[in-house]
Amino acid sequence: MAVPRKKMSKSRIGMRRSGHKMPTVTVIEDKTSGELRRPHHIDLKSGTYKGRQVLAAKTEA
Repeated sequence: MAVPRKKMSKSRIGMRRSGHKMPTVTVIEDKTSGELRRPHHIDLKSGTYKGRQVLAAKTEA
């Protein structure tokens, strides 16, 4: 069984884990509806993508 020769320091462990952080989600404001949405995604409230109607608009009930 593989056993480490020396103790890993807190600094080295932290350096290894530095890339494990979850990326932040980018959110933009839609030009037409003003809703927040992810870039390159359909606006679910209005159902538009790149100025075209793709889905039926969501109605609040």
